[in-house]
Amino acid sequence: MNPIELRASLGLAGLYALRMLGMFLILPVFAVYAAHLPGGDNHALVGWAFGAFSLVQALLQLPFGMWSDHIGRKRVIYFGLVLFALGSLICAAADSIGWLIVGRAVQGAGAISAAITALLADLTREENRTKAMAMIGGSIAVTFAVSLVIAPKLAEWIGLPGIFLLTGLLAVAAVIGVWRVIPDPVVSRFHSDAETDTRRLPMVLRHKQLQRLNYGVFALHAAQMAMFTVMPLLLRQIGGLEVAHHWWVYLPVVLFGFVLMVPAVIVGEKRHLLKQVFLAAIGLMLVAQLGMTLWLPSLASIVVWLAVYFTAFNVLEATQPSLISKIAPAEAKGTAMGVYGTCQAVGMGAGSVAAGWLYQHFQSPAPVFALCAVLIGIWLAVAWGMQPPLPVKTRMFHIGDQWAGDAAALSVKLAAIDGVKEAVVLIDERVALLKVLQAGWDEAAAQQLIAETH
Repeated sequence: MNPIELRASLGLAGLYALRMLGMFLILPVFAVYAAHLPGGDNHALVGWAFGAFSLVQALLQLPFGMWSDHIGRKRVIYFGLVLFALGSLICAAADSIGWLIVGRAVQGAGAISAAITALLADLTREENRTKAMAMIGGSIAVTFAVSLVIAPKLAEWIGLPGIFLLTGLLAVAAVIGVWRVIPDPVVSRFHSDAETDTRRLPMVLRHKQLQRLNYGVFALHAAQMAMFTVMPLLLRQIGGLEVAHHWWVYLPVVLFGFVLMVPAVIVGEKRHLLKQVFLAAIGLMLVAQLGMTLWLPSLASIVVWLAVYFTAFNVLEATQPSLISKIAPAEAKGTAMGVYGTCQAVGMGAGSVAAGWLYQHFQSPAPVFALCAVLIGIWLAVAWGMQPPLPVKTRMFHIGDQWAGDAAALSVKLAAIDGVKEAVVLIDERVALLKVLQAGWDEAAAQQLIAETH
């Protein structure tokens, strides 16, 4: 990466992390502290307050990404961050659960994920874009883990209103960071590998293998948010832990899950056993949900099931984007990721709302975890018939800006190269997208053909 690409990648990864911090920090403490507000004794309303953020985000993240194509990436990002900051202030000042729902919805309206990804694509060359995207993915994973550990202590020090105020201040800091740190793109254009193309939506939505993954990310994150809707309450009721000490549980189980995740993902990728690892992780997640449904007599049992849960969750979070990249048509990768992200947000919102309703009506966590087990069980059945993905990776090459040759003919020539499984030349974007074998493909032949366009 050149200095501008590195600056843009690190800056946008940090921006994404700050944005996600506002959502993750409240996960382990929201249910407990929201109960102290007028109306907070209604767990159904708490579920709506928890899930409003994700439901609104699901509606707006793709439109905001498309909007950034027309008015500029940074303008949309500024607008989204201001909305997020405003929503955080409303949440901090909320004196009832109703106002908390309003504030969370306004927070979710700052749906800038797609605009950030598009800006990153504008600021990085094709050969470095995968590394840049990986930086964002890594920042999200680290933010999630850190939030689970520090949020309980933060809540003790400053309370839930203080956490919301802090996230609002971080959003303001992010506005300054976008202005002062993130470079302005010289050229801003559409990128099929990073953005949603409405013309390709029907193809992506009809794709049977992608449908399995889209349901999977919905189920995974519905179960995640449902669990966090009730788990803080259980750690107090069953485990006898005050909120400030919940990190005693979260820190070891998150580290345990991460340590086991790394070798599992390496085995799946390097030995071409991704489907087997994927199915095993779904099965392990099902075991965790059934265990939480049927056997939670003590703090020790909570720790055991959370350790199993986070092991499975970490593997699934790491492997699903890889599967999307391998399975999606080369020219529709960005569209596939956009649909995938929307399904994830819908799942998070739906899981929160459903868990709140179930807990309110049954006054027990068992129906919540039973719902999660049903969602994961269906996922295991759906994923079982998934075709094993080819051991491929995506490579992108820039086409000469002045080249006016036959794009279709060049696509055919590139596809005929040894080890190339799919090739498409998008002349409007001046890029060739190739899906190639992870080892043993003739890269020199591809580079020679591409060089002839310059």
